[in-house]
Amino acid sequence: MQPRQSVTEIFSTFVQFDADRFSGWATESRLRRSILSCLKHTPKETSESFWALYWYKFWQVPETQPLAKQHLTAYLQEPCYWISQKTAANFISTQYRLSDCFQVAIAQVDRVLKGFDPSQSSTLKNYASLIFGSAIRETLRQRQEVDICTDWGLLRKISQKRLHESLQNSGLSSTEIPAYILAWNCFKTLYLPTKAANSRQLSRPDDATWDAIAKAYNSQSNQPTNPQDIEKCLLNAAKAARKYLYPTPDSLNVSKGADDSFELLDNLPGTEQPSLIQEIIAQEEEQARTSQQTEIYQVLVEAIAKLDTQLQQILQLYYEQKLNQDGIAQELDIKQYTVSRRLTKAKETLLRSVAGWSQDKLHISLTSDILKAMSTLIEDWLQNYYNVSKA
Repeated sequence: MQPRQSVTEIFSTFVQFDADRFSGWATESRLRRSILSCLKHTPKETSESFWALYWYKFWQVPETQPLAKQHLTAYLQEPCYWISQKTAANFISTQYRLSDCFQVAIAQVDRVLKGFDPSQSSTLKNYASLIFGSAIRETLRQRQEVDICTDWGLLRKISQKRLHESLQNSGLSSTEIPAYILAWNCFKTLYLPTKAANSRQLSRPDDATWDAIAKAYNSQSNQPTNPQDIEKCLLNAAKAARKYLYPTPDSLNVSKGADDSFELLDNLPGTEQPSLIQEIIAQEEEQARTSQQTEIYQVLVEAIAKLDTQLQQILQLYYEQKLNQDGIAQELDIKQYTVSRRLTKAKETLLRSVAGWSQDKLHISLTSDILKAMSTLIEDWLQNYYNVSKA
């Protein structure tokens, strides 16, 4: 991938694919005009981190949130591309390509922006990489499960809650859904495959089973039906479940209304809020925060130094050499599950060090949410620390 150089490019261009390969950057003219206008008012600000925080502040303002989201989506193209490439390579058995993974990830921009906390994550890009990677892996695993299940296998595996959500998502009303749920419950009760049967590759129930399902349904419903209609009903339920469990990602620049030429980006609000610039500059220059980050850095460096040699090797191989757990196991001649346990142990040790420092220095009461945020911070810090060490 050819990296973008200027602030204008970074906040106004998007990845283009050709045969599942990066082919270039597509410029969105409206975003380009927007960022050029901002740069004209603050020509001395050329740092991408400054403008990332600038647009993040605008994203928090309802009137300018759509425009800010578009700029930040452009900004996050590189981390989305690289994590998509890495994750797709690890799922070599899947039918989904790099471009598919990219679409899954970039659809998570709202999730990234809602979860990002500038005071606890070093950069928006690093935090986004964590969320993008998690979303792709979750989606691919879920999609693989959906793909390899027959309709009957999927209906046997899905929970009632998920089925209800799927039917709602398909547009069925609250008065229609109970009939589908009843048919599904009768199917689950009466279709009992043998233990030797593959739960994912279940075949269609035989006619006698369909008769029994219809009989059970009719005994509990005020609207009797026949086995053929019950089967159609369940096939529609399976179709709704597949669509709900793996929706097709939509373009961020969707057309609005019946006129295809009228798109979201054509209707974005202005961005004239110069007071926010001073606020961000003050935030960047805040000495107390810088001091705290320096102290946390030292706490983590010292904690790593106290780890035993093998734990330090595992961290280095995982974050610096980018080896997966199997690769580390081969490198150190140990079992993969040992690598997994030792990697978890190392992260828990670092978390305890930061948590102890926070209690002693900042007098923070540690809650589950704070510990979760600290874990994200440490993961972010480890990636930066070992990348800097490698450089």
